[in-house]
Amino acid sequence: MLKLPQRPRRLRRTEAIRAMTREATLTVDDLIYPVFVMEGENQKQEIPSMPDCFRYTPDLLLEELHTVSQMGIKAVALFPLIPPEKKDNEGKESYNPEGLIQSTVRRIKKELPQLFVITDVALDPYSIYGHDGIVRDGEIVNDETVEVLVKMALSHAEAGADMVAPSDMMDGRVGAIRQALDAEGWINVGILAYSAKYASAYYGPFRDALDSAPQFGDKKTYQMDIANAREALKEVALDIAEGADIVMVKPALAYLDVIRRIKDNTFTPVAAYNVSGEYAMIKAASQKGWLEENQVILETLTSIKRAGADLIITYFAKQIAPLLPR
Repeated sequence: MLKLPQRPRRLRRTEAIRAMTREATLTVDDLIYPVFVMEGENQKQEIPSMPDCFRYTPDLLLEELHTVSQMGIKAVALFPLIPPEKKDNEGKESYNPEGLIQSTVRRIKKELPQLFVITDVALDPYSIYGHDGIVRDGEIVNDETVEVLVKMALSHAEAGADMVAPSDMMDGRVGAIRQALDAEGWINVGILAYSAKYASAYYGPFRDALDSAPQFGDKKTYQMDIANAREALKEVALDIAEGADIVMVKPALAYLDVIRRIKDNTFTPVAAYNVSGEYAMIKAASQKGWLEENQVILETLTSIKRAGADLIITYFAKQIAPLLPR
C-alpha cells in the first residue's frame, strides 16, 4: 500500500463529507429571474430561440410571478416588448408614466409586494434603430442619451421599482441616475449597474425576444471589447464611485475570469448575467439528447457562483429552483 500523508479522496468519499467541504454552494437566494412583458391581455408567446421562455401580457405575467415567488425566488428583472408604433429615436415611450413597464411594476408591487423588482434602463427596446442610445448622424450620442435614461429611471422608481439596472453602457449614466433619484427622494431605490457588458454574440436570442436587434452597425462603440479584462475593473470602479449598489458582468460563461477579477478587487456585490445565448445552447443540446439538462444547468450556474458572482440573472431560475436549497 502506498504511504501517502494526503489522500484528497478522503474528502470525496460520501455525500456528507462532500457537502461539508463544498467551496461554493448555489441556492435559490442567488437567483434573479428575467421575464419578458408585452402589451395586451391573456396572451403568452414562446420565444422560438429560447425554448420554455415566454413573453407574457401583464395579467399572465402576474400568474407566473406568483408561481416563482412560491418557489422561493425573491427577485425578477423586467424587460419590455414595445410595439413598433411606440418606438422612436428619442425613446419617449421609455419614461411614459403609463407605459408598459411602469404599469406592470405597479401591478406586481400591488399583488406581490414582497417580490424584489428590477427594471432595465436602456433605449434599445424603445428605439427605431435598436440601439441603446439616441442616434445622431450615425453615432450613438452619450450625454443626450443619459438625460433620457434619467427620466426612465425616475419613472420606474415612481412606479415602485426596487432597483433600476442601466444596461446601456453610456458614460456617466450611473452617477446621473443616482443624483436624480436622490434629488427626488428615491434614496432607497438601488442601482444594479451593467458595469462590464461586452459586445457579445451571445445576445442573439434576447434581441429576438424584444425585437431590439440593431438596425445598422453594431454596439462596439459603447459595449466593451471582448478581449479586455483590465478595462472591466476601470468600468466597475467608475460605477461604484458614481453610486452603483451592485455591479454586473454580462455575459457570464465566457467572462468567468472577469467575474473573478472584479470579485477580488471590490467589496461591492457582484452579479452575472447567464444570457440568452448561453441558455439556448444548453436547451438545444438537451433537445438533441446530447447532455443531461438539469445537471449541466447546475454545473453551469455553480461555475458562475464559484467564479465569484453573488447573484445570477438566469432564465433557468424557475426550472432549477426546485433542485436548490432555500
